[in-house]
Amino acid sequence: MTEQYAHVGLFIDGEWTRGSGGRTVPVIDPATEKVLAELPLATIADLDRAVEAAVAGFAVWRATPIARRAAILHDAADRLAAKADRIARIMTLEQGKPFAEARGEIVRIAGTLRWDADDARRAYGRIIPSAGDTVLSVRKEPIGPVAAFTPWNFPGGSPMRKIAAALSAGCSIVVKASEETPGTACELVRTFDEAGVPKGVLNLVFGDPAEVSEHLIASPAIRLIAFTGSIPVGKLLAGKAGAEMKPSLMELGGHAPVIVCADADPAQAARKAVAAKFANAGQVCTSPSRFLVHDSVYDAFLASFVAATDALVVGNGLDEGVTMGPLANPRRLKAMEELVTDAVSRGASLVRGGERIDRPGFFFAPTVLTGVPLDALVMNEEPFGPVAPIVRFTDLADALAIANSLPYGLAAYGFTRSSKTAERLIAGFEAGILSLNHCGGSVHEAPSGGVKSSGFGREGGPEGLEGYLVTKRVSHLLVD
Repeated sequence: MTEQYAHVGLFIDGEWTRGSGGRTVPVIDPATEKVLAELPLATIADLDRAVEAAVAGFAVWRATPIARRAAILHDAADRLAAKADRIARIMTLEQGKPFAEARGEIVRIAGTLRWDADDARRAYGRIIPSAGDTVLSVRKEPIGPVAAFTPWNFPGGSPMRKIAAALSAGCSIVVKASEETPGTACELVRTFDEAGVPKGVLNLVFGDPAEVSEHLIASPAIRLIAFTGSIPVGKLLAGKAGAEMKPSLMELGGHAPVIVCADADPAQAARKAVAAKFANAGQVCTSPSRFLVHDSVYDAFLASFVAATDALVVGNGLDEGVTMGPLANPRRLKAMEELVTDAVSRGASLVRGGERIDRPGFFFAPTVLTGVPLDALVMNEEPFGPVAPIVRFTDLADALAIANSLPYGLAAYGFTRSSKTAERLIAGFEAGILSLNHCGGSVHEAPSGGVKSSGFGREGGPEGLEGYLVTKRVSHLLVD
């Protein structure tokens, strides 16, 4: 383990452990390809211990007064904010994103935790007027132990959105975080432990993804499944949860369209689009990834887009001035090469990038494609990388038809200076998250989630907390 990196392991029933099986996998720095640490993997026995701990922890945590729970969670949020620089450095080492992005992620998730802790105080039931001697009421209660599965692209944000909602609602949780970015997750859990979360309430495991998910989902003690990741895996896990009659929350992939209307400011739209497109090297499920630009502003938009792309500084995320880091793993490099090769073979023009950068690490040049046919892979499959296909349109109805033509429906973006056109975009886009005249990301005070194959359930806002609660109707006949 490097001195800069985190101590990684499993956290079960309030204790750090290397597990009972001796299996490990290396954690790789994507900017240097050097090994940061050896991560232990859980056995079935370890998973069973984690579930047992979550059951016991739930009994304690749900009985803890809401004011005390909130105080502990606010303490954890304060501790996270105080350690933002150190945890951000760990995140950059293992995931590659620029340090400023990583630090911003830690600051945001501290805010997420504070919001959820306070919002849980407003999980109100109600008294329903009824006839006779019956008092009819509705109560909100924590659903029970949760199994959560999170990806590598937001090592802090993805685990926290589940941990914050679960713990605020009064649930316990077993988190299976990504084996590629374990250090950040370990630091989050360590912070909750320091803040006084009772043992068993929060458990962290790593392991073979298929083995862990199958075992945790099938466990009778687990009451809710929460997953962020790809659509194919999400469908598989949702099916397994459904077979067990367990509710699930699925935040899955997308292929976010961007419509730049004739009345938009093309230079402003391009600058905002570039900043969002190449954030985290495009490895964001809500990343703008299909650019549909009206013919009348196309040339101006493209010129500004290319200029902003040329201004990006690609390198190790820990180096000063870097604005785009490496891709997270070699799989993403191969995927980018395949998308670019396919688009060019179908007639697209390669304006910028399109190839690996010749240096150690998993670096791919920011890429701009124009004249991309609609049947190209990059227009139909989520790129999840720094590739931007830009195409013209002349009729807004046609642009909306293209935007909605895929089975995805996570995020969408539109640029217009007309309120009438804005309302047309709002009504026309099929997406769970819509941003107009900017490329807004997820915020803790409002819900995020997809439609169609991009998932179901919401994270953030009161709707996000609702998924971790059950509604109980109580009919109480008054007797002497």
